[in-house]
Formats: sequence, C-alpha cells, structure tokens
Amino acid sequence: MADPVRLIVGLGNPGPEYDATRHNAGVWYIDALARAQGIFLSEEKKYFGLTGTFQFEGETIRLLVPSTYMNRSGQATSALANFFKIPVTQMLVAHDELDLPPGVARFKQGGGHGGHNGLRDIIARHGNSKDFHRLRIGIGHPGSADRVTPHVLSKPSAQDRDLIERAIDEAVRFTPDLLRGDLNIAMNGLNGFRA
Repeated sequence: MADPVRLIVGLGNPGPEYDATRHNAGVWYIDALARAQGIFLSEEKKYFGLTGTFQFEGETIRLLVPSTYMNRSGQATSALANFFKIPVTQMLVAHDELDLPPGVARFKQGGGHGGHNGLRDIIARHGNSKDFHRLRIGIGHPGSADRVTPHVLSKPSAQDRDLIERAIDEAVRFTPDLLRGDLNIAMNGLNGFRA
C-alpha cells in the first residue's frame, strides 16, 4: 500500500488566455474532480491558489490549483502542505504530459521532472523530494523540441480536447483508489484505458 492521497494539485497557468491550453490539463482534472464532488474552489491568498475540500471516508481531501505561473507551482504546494502538515508522499500532482498521446493518462509515484517546469519547482520547494504521486495527462508531442512551448501553450483541436477529457474522466473514476492508498489498483485501472 502507498500513502493515501490527501492533497490533489492541478498544474496550469492563471488567466483566461491559458484556460483552454494544453499546459492547463492538470487544472481540467481538478475541475472535473470538483464537479464530481459538487464543490467549488475559492481563492486562498495564503496558499497562492484556488482551494476546496471534500470528505472521503472520514478524511478531508484538499484540492489546489496554484494561481502562480507554472514555474512557481511549488510556492503554492509548499505553503498549503506545510500549513496542514501533509507529507509529500500524500500529494498527487496532475500535469500535462508530452510523452503520452491525447486520450491516455497514467498515475505514477516518484520520478524526475522530465523538463516540466511545474514539477521542477515542486520538487525544489519540497526539499528535493520526488516521492509525490503524479497524474500524467497525455497531450502528445509536436515532434521537435523547438515546437514544444507553442504546443503546450496553444489549444488542442476539438478532437484532441475530447480525447483528453475522456482520459481525465477515467482518472477521476480511479481517484478514490489513490485516496485509499491503493496505488496499484488505480494505476492498473487507468493504464488499461485509451480513449
């Protein structure tokens, strides 16, 4: 059994011009999870983000969308995790993943940042610990490194957005397993899915 998840973070950039861009796929997951739980997120300046809570089997689960830019995501995660004494092993970070195609998402625990600026900052601000859970939401790779930045900061096609959202819905379905600490069940369930 892994540690149960108590803090779920969705990475993205703030502002309406970024809402529908691929780099905000982690925020789309938080939005879907909040909808499923019937809760709304509200701004909490001391945690540098939007937060909300819901109860799950007697435990309080916290949702966080940093309102900093992507490369400062750890400012928000560390502020909230330190205040509520949530260890890094009980944190799930949802983010866009170039190495997976749209329609695929994967849970994993630990690992490097893979060049993702949000993950890089979170690792740095949590004492270089990489032991948090991740939800990698596939957005596909544009084919060459020099096209990555415009790719992640642009909107996916309607078809790709649909595939991404179906993968997110599947991730939401398996999130309760993570909240119980059943990482293998969550991973195996989601890993078999392709929209």
